[in-house]
Amino acid sequence: MLKVEHIGIAVKSLSASVPLFEKLLNTACYKTEEIASEGVSTAFFRQGDTKIELLEAAEESSPIAKFLAKRGEGVHHIAFEVTDIKAEMARLQAEGFELLNSEPKPGADNKLVCFLHPKGTSGILVELTQEKL
Repeated sequence: MLKVEHIGIAVKSLSASVPLFEKLLNTACYKTEEIASEGVSTAFFRQGDTKIELLEAAEESSPIAKFLAKRGEGVHHIAFEVTDIKAEMARLQAEGFELLNSEPKPGADNKLVCFLHPKGTSGILVELTQEKL
């Protein structure tokens, strides 16, 4: 793994949270994006060589809606950048980690992504990210 690529934070409302994080981080949101396949809307902030991703549920059945209903707003996941997502998935699976998706899937910010089950990562949802080729 190369670095922490971003930290994902679940929020109830991007329209309320984006101005808050712009003040907190002293930087503007540089990108918003809807990921229809995941039922989520996102907003990104650069912070040094990593990013903060705000996630709002766009659909009641989305994983973010379920997270918010169960836990409320807060840190949702930590994403690590990798150079070869399929090789990293195979390595982690061989090490005994449970993958939540068997193949990389399209994510926000022009990435391919895979998630690891939090029960095997001390309760933290871990995301692997690779730039789409």
